[in-house]
Amino acid sequence: MGQLVASQAREAGYEVGAVITSKNSNATELTQQLSGHEVAIDFSAGSGVLQHVEACARAGVPLVEGTTGWQEQEAEVRRVVLKHDGALVFGANFSVGVNLFYRIVANASSLFAAVEGYDPFIEEAHHKRKRDAPSGTAIHLRELMKRELGRVEVPVSSTRAGQIPGTHKIGFDSAVDQVTLTHTARSRAGFAAGALVAAHWIIGRQGVFEFSEVMDEILRR
Repeated sequence: MGQLVASQAREAGYEVGAVITSKNSNATELTQQLSGHEVAIDFSAGSGVLQHVEACARAGVPLVEGTTGWQEQEAEVRRVVLKHDGALVFGANFSVGVNLFYRIVANASSLFAAVEGYDPFIEEAHHKRKRDAPSGTAIHLRELMKRELGRVEVPVSSTRAGQIPGTHKIGFDSAVDQVTLTHTARSRAGFAAGALVAAHWIIGRQGVFEFSEVMDEILRR
């Protein structure tokens, strides 16, 4: 993902000032390397997100956080950003198509909430190197569906195999039929493109935002 983001950024005419890897683990060093840049984009591992957020906040650099698997630290992440008057935009998935899919799923769930006999479910599949399961996207879909359906549980099944970029299917099953909606990513390029949209949007802002807020503004234009 980091290579894709850097490649697309250069193609779009942006200058890539620094590429930071897992070798750059010292918080002070991270802050120094980030200082002076307009924006940073992070696709790494959930365990490093809090440190990356703090380094960006201390350096005064807005951050686009594309990593998943850190949601249990969200309260602390928000505290750090606000303490330093920083800026952060995060999301379970930076694909524009997926974010439109969220809205379709929410609308579908509100329709099925009005009828009896349909059980909701989510199935997701990703490449074998993806560490978190279920995916952040699946977790977000589950919360959307629970909110609209008013039900406690929406079961999620996960597959990790091969080179699958990402597939999410939601469904409603009854004794007489099944209705499904599916988003299939053909590559990871869509995630990088969405992250660059968010990077352009977050410059000059302060606070913590979800990518859905970026999409809201795009859809209002």
